[in-house]
This record gives sequence, structure tokens and C-alpha cells, in this order.
Amino acid sequence: MDIVCLDLEGVLVPEIWIAFAEKTGIPEFRRTTRDEPDYAKLMRGRLELLERHRLGLREISAVTETIEPLPGAREFLDALRERVQVVIISDTFEQFARPIMRRLGWPTLFCNTLEVAPDGRITGYRLRCEKSKLTTVKAMQACGFETIAAGDSFNDLDMIRASKAGFLFRTTQAIRDANPDVPALESYDEFLKAITAALG
Repeated sequence: MDIVCLDLEGVLVPEIWIAFAEKTGIPEFRRTTRDEPDYAKLMRGRLELLERHRLGLREISAVTETIEPLPGAREFLDALRERVQVVIISDTFEQFARPIMRRLGWPTLFCNTLEVAPDGRITGYRLRCEKSKLTTVKAMQACGFETIAAGDSFNDLDMIRASKAGFLFRTTQAIRDANPDVPALESYDEFLKAITAALG
């Protein structure tokens, strides 16, 4: 049995931290896993910025409430879920995700959790598991699934390479150039066709 594992941000919805950077006018928040392969380093920088600017969950939630799926994403996801089971595996946080999942029709999401103080300050985060995307794909394979994986960032490459088929979607030129053996797609139509072909 096949299962498709998709990244969330950059694939189905805009990058949350980039939207937050635009809202706050703080360009340092624009840095994402497309730019920084070390997730722990990336999150340390984000937490330091939040503390320095006295921003917390309330301010980020005000942004996530406004985020809409990328044009065509909901239709793509609906069409894909008619063909195969889909799990979204993301490094986002459950505190951000509810309004976004509602707009996507409540797909299954595996993600991380923020540590939040009573006053709304974000004090840390808890990973669902180490190397969460690769670990999840390997666990699914151990349960008898064959996985097809897709994403747009450095942190998606492990699950892509561990799967029977994998794709980059609307990635950066640098990631594309560094991984010429991974098919890189730009439209939801070709994305759906590629996954459907991989299903056999």
C-alpha cells in the first residue's frame, strides 16, 4: 500500500515565518529551512528574535489566521486524496496549524509543539521525534507502506531520498542544482501527474 508524505509550507501554503516577517517588518524572520539546513540553529535564531522584539504566540497566531492555501493547493490535495492516503509531515507547530488545516480540508498533519509561557512568550519547542520527516517515513515503511515524498527544502531531502519516489516542488535553484537527480516540479498539474505515475 502506498502513502504520500508531503511537506506543508512552500508546498501547500505560504511560509508562515515569511508571512510573519512581512507583518512585523523584521526581515530576519524570513529565514527558513530553504536557507538553513540546521533546524536547531534556525529555531534558536527565531526564539532569540521573538524575545528581543517581545513577540509571542498571539502575534504569530494573528498571522496564521490569515494564511490561505497557495492557489490550486486545496484542489490538488483533494484530487490526490481521492487516489491515495496522504500525510503532511511538517516542522511547523500545532499551535500554528489549526486555521491552516481547516482551509485545507483537515488533512492528517504530523508536526511539532511549541513551549509557551502563560503570558504567551514562546520559550522553546519540542520535536515530535528526531529527524522527524525521515523517522516518520521509515516508521511507515516498517508498517508495510511504500512511501512517495515531496517537499521544497533541505529538511525534506532525507524523506524524499528514502522513498520509492520523491519530488522537489517549487524549490530554490540552489537546492535544485545540488540535487539534480530529484525531479523538480513547478505546477500542481505536473505534481499530481508525477505522483499518480509513481503509484503505478
